[in-house]
Amino acid sequence: MSFVFAADIGETMKTIGDKLIPSWVSFVVQFLSFLILLLVVFFVAYKPVKRLLKKRSDHIKDEINQAEEKNILAAKSVNEAKELISSSKVQASEIIKNAETQGQEKYDAMILEAKQEIAEMKKAAEEDIERAKEDAIEDIRSEMVNVALSASKEILKREVDSKDNVKLAEDFIKQLN
Repeated sequence: MSFVFAADIGETMKTIGDKLIPSWVSFVVQFLSFLILLLVVFFVAYKPVKRLLKKRSDHIKDEINQAEEKNILAAKSVNEAKELISSSKVQASEIIKNAETQGQEKYDAMILEAKQEIAEMKKAAEEDIERAKEDAIEDIRSEMVNVALSASKEILKREVDSKDNVKLAEDFIKQLN
């Protein structure tokens, strides 16, 4: 039994050996088939896939370059916009300052004009008052002359001529002043 068992083992090993180590002809045929398959895959699949991947890579690089250029342009635009805003603020400040200065000048001119008008009105009023005062004094003198003439007629009981009237009135007025 032990011999049979050893013979079975030998046969089993031979079968395993045949299966593990192929024949040289079969090996060469399989190896050539594998090489042909690699060449077919290389020319049919690898090169087109590689070309497609390179095209895609180039497209992505172009997109990245364009994006960087756009970022640079955007940064320039932002800087220009900031400068424009800054200069606009300066111009607005100058406009406001000029408007305030012009407004103050107009205000001062209007105040000066109003003061001049008030001074002129005051002078005219003083002149009117002086004229009215002189008119009133003249009216009072004239009334006093009439009163004095009436009084002299009563005192003298006679008619006084115009020369006498004037002389009496002037004397009376001198005494009052």
